[in-house]
Amino acid sequence: MTGAIVSAMLVLFAISVPIAISIGLASMIGLFGFTTLPAIVVPQQIYIALDKFPLAAIPFFILAGNLMEVGGLSRRLVEFARAFVGQIQGGLAATCVLTCMLFSAISGSSVATTFAVGVVLIPAMLQYGYPVGFVAALMATSAELGVIIPPSIPMILYGVATQTSIPQLFLAGILPGLMIAGALLLTALVWCRIRGWGKRDGEGCLPRLTAIRRAIWALLMPVLIMGGIYGGITTPTEASVIAVIYAMVVGLFLHREMTWTDLINAFRKSVVTSAVIMFIIGTASLMGYLLNRQGVPDAAALWLTNTFDGPVSLMLAINAMLFVIGMFIETGASIIVLAPILQDAAARVGIAPVHFGTVMVVNLALGMITPPLGVNLFAAAQIAGCSVTQMLKPLMVFVGVVVLCLLVISFVPAVSMTLPSLIGR
Repeated sequence: MTGAIVSAMLVLFAISVPIAISIGLASMIGLFGFTTLPAIVVPQQIYIALDKFPLAAIPFFILAGNLMEVGGLSRRLVEFARAFVGQIQGGLAATCVLTCMLFSAISGSSVATTFAVGVVLIPAMLQYGYPVGFVAALMATSAELGVIIPPSIPMILYGVATQTSIPQLFLAGILPGLMIAGALLLTALVWCRIRGWGKRDGEGCLPRLTAIRRAIWALLMPVLIMGGIYGGITTPTEASVIAVIYAMVVGLFLHREMTWTDLINAFRKSVVTSAVIMFIIGTASLMGYLLNRQGVPDAAALWLTNTFDGPVSLMLAINAMLFVIGMFIETGASIIVLAPILQDAAARVGIAPVHFGTVMVVNLALGMITPPLGVNLFAAAQIAGCSVTQMLKPLMVFVGVVVLCLLVISFVPAVSMTLPSLIGR
C-alpha cells in the first residue's frame, strides 16, 4: 500500500494537481484499494487532525500579517530599518533583511513577509539601481525568516505533529533566525560594496527619532506577542488573537490608513490562505494515519538508525533528504507526514526534539526559495516583474549562505537549545 500511495502522489504532483488534493487522492487510493476500512475514516481523520487548539493560531497569525500590510505597520517597519542602516552603501539591501526579520516576529509566514515587505522595498531598490534578479532573490531569501523567527507557522505544525512544546520551539528559532539574518545582511553588504551598488541609499532616510516615533506601534507588536507567551500570560493561540486585535486597532484608529474595504480584503485573503493550509494538514494527516497503520514510521526510523548509526551521519542524511523533499513538497505537508517518523529516528541517537524541530523547519524553509515549487520565488518575481530565471545566479549565493547556517544549527545544538534551556518552561 505504501508504494501505491507514494507513487500516486508523485504522479499527481507531476501533472500539476494541487498539493492538498494530490495527498488526499493518493491517500484514498491506498484506503479503498488496499484496506477494508470504511469511507468514514476519511472525514474522521481529517477532523481529528484539525481538532487541535494550537492550530487556531495559524489563521490568526496570517490575518495579523495581512492587517499589518494594509494598516501601514509594515511600511513603518521599513522606514525604521532604513533610518538605522540606510545611510551605508548597500543600506537598502540591509534594510530588506532587517525589515523581514522584524516582520517575521509578527507574521509567522514567509509568503506574507514577501508581499508585505516586498511591495515597499522592491520598487525602492529598483529605483536606486539594484539589478532586478539580485533584488528579487534577496527579498525571497530574507522572507524565509518568516518561518524561522517566532511566531512560526511551521513550528506550530511541528509541535502539533510531534507533541513538542511550541513555546520552546519558538525560543529555539530565535538565535538561528538571528544568525541567518546576520549572514544574509553581511553577504548583501559585501556584494554591494564589490559591485558598487547602493551608493545613494541614504537619500530620503528619515531621522532616527522620527522613524522610531512613526514605527513605535509596529515595534511594540512583537513585544506584546512574545512577552505574553513567555511571561506565562497567554498561549501562542491567545497571543495570535491579540495580534489580530492589535493590528486592527492600530490600522483603523491610530494610523488611520486601513479602510473598511482593506479590512474586508485582508479577511478574505487570510481565509483563502488559511483554508489551503488546513486542507493540507487534514489530507497529510490522513496519509500519516494510513502509513502508521502499515508500520512505516517504526520501520523507517529503525532503518535510518541502523543505516546511519551516529548523530552526525544521521543528521547529514536527514538534511540531504529534507533539502530534496522541500524542493517538491509543501512545507506544512512535509512536516505533518515526516516529522513523527524522523523525530523518532533522531531521538534514538540522542538528538533532542526541540533541536531537531529547528533543523527540520530551517531545512524545509529552503524549499520556499528553491525551484520548482519555491513559493517565495514566485511571490518576489511577481512583485519585481521578473522571471525566476533572472533570480537564479544571485539566489545560488544566498541559498549557499543559508545552507552553511543550517549546518551550524545542525551540529552545534547550543545555537538552538541555549534559549529554551534558559527560559523555556
